[in-house]
Amino acid sequence: MDQATESYMQRALALAARARGRTSPNPMVGAVIVRDGLVVGEGYHQRAGTPHAEVHALRAAGEQARGATLYVNLEPCNHHGRTPPCTEALIAAGIAEVHMAMLDPNPRVNGQGRARLEAAGIRTFVGALEDEARELNESFITYITAGRPFVVAKFAASLDGKIATCTGESRWISGEVARRRTHELRDTVDAILVGANTVIADDPRLTTRLPDREVRHPLRVILDSRGRVPSTARVFDPTLPGQTLLATTPALPAAHRTDLEARGVEVMALPADAQNGVDLSALLTALGQREVTSLLVEGGGTVLGSFFQARLVDKVLAFLAPLIIGGRKAPGAVAGEGVGCLADAPRLERVQVEWVDQDLLVTGYPQ
Repeated sequence: MDQATESYMQRALALAARARGRTSPNPMVGAVIVRDGLVVGEGYHQRAGTPHAEVHALRAAGEQARGATLYVNLEPCNHHGRTPPCTEALIAAGIAEVHMAMLDPNPRVNGQGRARLEAAGIRTFVGALEDEARELNESFITYITAGRPFVVAKFAASLDGKIATCTGESRWISGEVARRRTHELRDTVDAILVGANTVIADDPRLTTRLPDREVRHPLRVILDSRGRVPSTARVFDPTLPGQTLLATTPALPAAHRTDLEARGVEVMALPADAQNGVDLSALLTALGQREVTSLLVEGGGTVLGSFFQARLVDKVLAFLAPLIIGGRKAPGAVAGEGVGCLADAPRLERVQVEWVDQDLLVTGYPQ
């Protein structure tokens, strides 16, 4: 890959990332059109149902698109969805060459967009910054190939792995900057999930709070198999922005369901697992069916333990605070049965470590 290709593809990726959290269930896509070494048009997909990145770039380029080269981080579509196929727009505009970072994993597109362009005499190249492109659209890729949301497990813990003291105090283990990062995460995902224990202990609202910009409030999912969370919990407040969904089992008392639905809460009864909790695989399938492409699991320990036990975690974000809490009764970040031997422990790969003010953020993907 030559330097120019890398530079233009980096620009396409940067453009695509501008719409992070806004394009679901579509992918993030950026496009750059270059002619005679100059960028003559660029654009990105802003929201589902609006024009794709290629169309924005073509409009900006106008007649200068004829004979030009397009750089795009995902294969152009070749089917009618909410918008017309981008391949036909590229062909009509006279684009001569297309560099795409990766093929679209969507079966309706996969390779067909490239084939249509080549059939029209347009040269195509695939693979420039493919790893970066895959990471950018990791939620879309999981959703489109597995039919379920991409699951991010996030927790804040002390250096010895505790998420609260032995008395239950947990505010605040992480610092203010790390907490803002959490709200930035909420702003980019489709749904956020906690369990009954967290709601009972902390009474959170699970909204997105970023006072300096317009925010997105993801679907709030509460795991409560037996209806232990009172209907007066703040997360069920009908005046909160966004929607709340209670994921439960047939064991939920009918009267409690009626109370919640009267407050505007959606109640989803799902099969129970072997421990009489909500079957997590069934939940993820149901969320996928309603076009939820990403799910931020914020815990607590019991819920995180269940997701790790079921091998349903795709990414881990661990904020580690410079604290030693200690105590046999202080809860850990990940509870549940755990593993019997280290060989069975999920090991993270592609690990990144960064300072978030005084806290350490460890990011990785379970193998």
